[in-house]
Amino acid sequence: MSARQIARVRRICLALPESSERLSHGEPTFFAGKRVFAMVSNDHHGDGHVAVLVPAPPGMQEKLIAQDAAAYYRPPYVGCNGWVGIELARVSEAALRFHIEAAWEMVAPKRKRR
Repeated sequence: MSARQIARVRRICLALPESSERLSHGEPTFFAGKRVFAMVSNDHHGDGHVAVLVPAPPGMQEKLIAQDAAAYYRPPYVGCNGWVGIELARVSEAALRFHIEAAWEMVAPKRKRR
């Protein structure tokens, strides 16, 4: 199951202009230029999450968690910086694409943004 979910993330991320994938902390991590816009969390340290972590605009993390705590969570380490964890099995393809594309827009070099 997690391989299929991770493939969803990979397909969306690598379709974005000049994105790349590298391992970071043992997990697939996606970059726009030199900046991270998405990180996979595949039961990292046995936390039970099969998720993607993305940066979110100020206030969005709290809003998403309040709206659907089963699908969104505050991830360790990066959650304090506004990143949100998205449970891959609990979000639609459209919602996943929206969040990943929004994260890419936040970190991509200005010349690369649509």
